[in-house]
Amino acid sequence: MPGNQRIIKQLQSLVDQGKCRTDDDSLQQYGRDCTKVYEPAPLAVVFPTSLEQVQAIVHFANQQAIALVPSGGRTGLSGGAVASKGEVVVAFDYMNSISDFNPVDRTLRCQAGVITERLQQFAEEQGLFYPVDFASSGSSQIGGNIATNAGGIKVIRYGLTRDWVVGLTVVTGEGEILRLNNGLAKNATGYDFRHLFIGAEGTLGFVVEATIRLTRPPKKLSVLVLGVPEFEAIMSVLNAFQQKIELTAFEFFSEQALKHVIAHGNVQRPFDTEAPLYALLEYEVQSAQDEEDVMTLFENAVEQGWVTDGVMSQSEAQAKALWRLREDISETISVFTPYKNDIAVCVSKVPAFLNEVNAVVGEHYPDFEIIWFGHIGDGNVHLNILKPDDLPKDQFFKQCAKVSQWVFEIVQKYGGSVSAEHGVGMIKKDYLGYTRSEIEITYMRAMKKVFDPNGVMNPGKIFD
Repeated sequence: MPGNQRIIKQLQSLVDQGKCRTDDDSLQQYGRDCTKVYEPAPLAVVFPTSLEQVQAIVHFANQQAIALVPSGGRTGLSGGAVASKGEVVVAFDYMNSISDFNPVDRTLRCQAGVITERLQQFAEEQGLFYPVDFASSGSSQIGGNIATNAGGIKVIRYGLTRDWVVGLTVVTGEGEILRLNNGLAKNATGYDFRHLFIGAEGTLGFVVEATIRLTRPPKKLSVLVLGVPEFEAIMSVLNAFQQKIELTAFEFFSEQALKHVIAHGNVQRPFDTEAPLYALLEYEVQSAQDEEDVMTLFENAVEQGWVTDGVMSQSEAQAKALWRLREDISETISVFTPYKNDIAVCVSKVPAFLNEVNAVVGEHYPDFEIIWFGHIGDGNVHLNILKPDDLPKDQFFKQCAKVSQWVFEIVQKYGGSVSAEHGVGMIKKDYLGYTRSEIEITYMRAMKKVFDPNGVMNPGKIFD
């Protein structure tokens, strides 16, 4: 269309040569995230290389009434980075520098396109530690992490991305540049807009740069994998260990999940005894007393009937191998087109919640294979339903949509969240009311209008 060609030509003038792409491969690659529900159909993909270019793109979008969709590592699972309606994708791949490391403040500045793993490695080179970690850290970008307030495997000790962002530079939906908090540890001067942009999924504006806080690295980390007979026993183990040991992670997975990982052929069963559920504990060993405490706690857990068997890492290599039992689950089940649900309740409510969800799904779809795993130590669990081979994908997703409604009704009953760490995006916007009240959503819409009055920033995400 002539109008589209004119827009593309103007976009080309806003970025460096070759940084505006319209070829089919680029549109397909950058117009999607890890969801498989929506087909990408962006108009173009632009790759800004500076804050000023991002600002120019946003100003142009407002002038031409063009929708913009941010693109990071595209590892999201909620459709938050999908461009399916002729939007312009703004990809931050070339804005990937790390600068201004300050050893006194233990902070650094990084652009939105920095890969999470690169930030972790940079921190390690300085003798420090960036603790936000998850399976996609090798490809996810910091801007996307901030946009979804990413959590991961160490939240039980270190918290979420939000807890490590001490400054932001953003371009709002009107094209204004805001520099928020300036890296301060204390700043009691009214509204902290930084926290509005963290978790906003690019609907208020684009995160272009962040000041990130670092911490000391943990000392020797050990991993303990335990066979557990039921959900209630996992909570008993968590409570007992937390009273004595500084846990850095507390994960769980089901026997069904473990079977898929083992069948993949890269790891072995942790011990001979099968159990319905498994708990993975990671903890920092600072003294010989810590090791003695762990053994005492383990023996007590066996005596109480909370644990049927267990294995403790004896080396860093073994610790990594035990982690793979949990971290390889998503990859090994991906071939089954899983329907994923990322949900959370208060930790104390997890056993009753999971039992209720299991009962509902099992009653209505007894032939569906259910895979449970997640960050149970902070109340975040992942429900994965695997598509039967003989069931068409569209019919499977339609049936799973019914499952979601039943699950979210239970989430609401327990005062939980329909999205613990993956965001709302397009996948869960119809279910936002199960976690947020109508008055909350009204205020959220009002905030959207303030920062993005023309609705150019990632429209159709979180709410319509």
